Amino acid sequence: MMWGRGVLGRFRHPTQVVATGFGAAVLLGTVLLSTPLATASGKPAGWITALFTATSAVCVTGLTVVDTAAHWSAFGEVVIAVLIQVGGLGIMTLATVFTLLISRRLSLRTRLSAQAETKVLSASDLRRVVAKVVLFSLACEAVAAAVLTLRFVTGYAEPVGHAVYLGVFHAVSAFNNAGFALWPDNLVRFVGDPWICLTVAAAVIVGGLGFPVLFELRRSWRRPSRWSLLTRVTLAVTVVLLAGGTLVFLATEWSNSRTLGQLDGPGKMLAAFFTAVMPRTAGFNSLDLGHMYPSSWLVTDLLMFVGGGSAGTAGGIKVTTIGLLAFIVWTEMRGESRVNIGHRRLPEAAQRQAVSLTVLSGGLVACSTYILLVVTPHGLDRVLFEVVSAFGTTGLSTGITASIPPAGHLLLIVLMFVGRIGPLTLGSALALKERTRRYELPEEGMIVG
Repeated sequence: MMWGRGVLGRFRHPTQVVATGFGAAVLLGTVLLSTPLATASGKPAGWITALFTATSAVCVTGLTVVDTAAHWSAFGEVVIAVLIQVGGLGIMTLATVFTLLISRRLSLRTRLSAQAETKVLSASDLRRVVAKVVLFSLACEAVAAAVLTLRFVTGYAEPVGHAVYLGVFHAVSAFNNAGFALWPDNLVRFVGDPWICLTVAAAVIVGGLGFPVLFELRRSWRRPSRWSLLTRVTLAVTVVLLAGGTLVFLATEWSNSRTLGQLDGPGKMLAAFFTAVMPRTAGFNSLDLGHMYPSSWLVTDLLMFVGGGSAGTAGGIKVTTIGLLAFIVWTEMRGESRVNIGHRRLPEAAQRQAVSLTVLSGGLVACSTYILLVVTPHGLDRVLFEVVSAFGTTGLSTGITASIPPAGHLLLIVLMFVGRIGPLTLGSALALKERTRRYELPEEGMIVG
């Protein structure tokens, strides 16, 4: 414990511990996946392949440069599943649990470190919060795994042992919004199976809502009037994005013979809904995305950029951010000086954070898209899709990931890491010290637009 406190003491900000923890997990995963035991062929995987896969797993992205089922051995697949679980729960959440088991005590620095990862609004009673996060996650994964296992046994005649393995792996991948699948076509073969698709979609949605929202819904799901602003905005934006995405994909891909066109009415509804859910940064696909129209790619880009809820397993700038931006714009259009949502006033700090996060994220995506266009022969639509998928830790692809050169893979690795940690969190982690201005400068107006 003294050693652990000494390590934590080297960092000046809790978010530095979070970034370092994720980095250590990626490094360990890379080492394990580089061993001959991790590959089906028995030959060591290349370091870029191992690093890319480990980063994708820890950052719960799902982008791959090799066929997961064909390239990796059972040991390699288990390593990937464990890395997904670690990344989904959060390095500091797990570290807090281990610390509790060993000493039953938490230092203030450890509490703050776990708070930075779980996004809890208070560092008090963190033990109970972390325990609920872990138990709830495992319970949801167990339910999803049970349904998938039963379906694989009864519907696809899989042996019980293999069905359990498939069910657990894909339940962990779904709840943690990772998108890793053990079939070459991902989940395309199950496009018309509601048991598989709806179970995976439900796990993705629940995992992506965010733990604070889920805990509040469990306490007060019958009393919406008592819901916090976070819960209301998260649920409202989530419903709008899911419904809007489903309708857009139905309208755009309805007659596309390579996607929805080959399905009947109910099949089209199921596939469109599944396709709208996955850009919440899950990464599964039941349609061949490479055959979708560019207009559908653009909509998917926007959904991936937004992502899911705060303090959950999803990535992106988060639905709360886009919701707050909408209220900020609406306030400016009405000429009001304060941003009000319902019967609450939005703090100025939250407004600045929403704008800063969106601008930083948009700038990073734009710069990365330019670089990837330079180093690859692919067009803008496919490259932009790949970049947003990596930054949003989504894992969807139009099929160009494996053909990107090593320099492009390294760029995607950085994007996945930054996208999981968060631009503002990573920026805070890199800052050596916090600065507080002790004086105010004279105000001067500025023409905008």
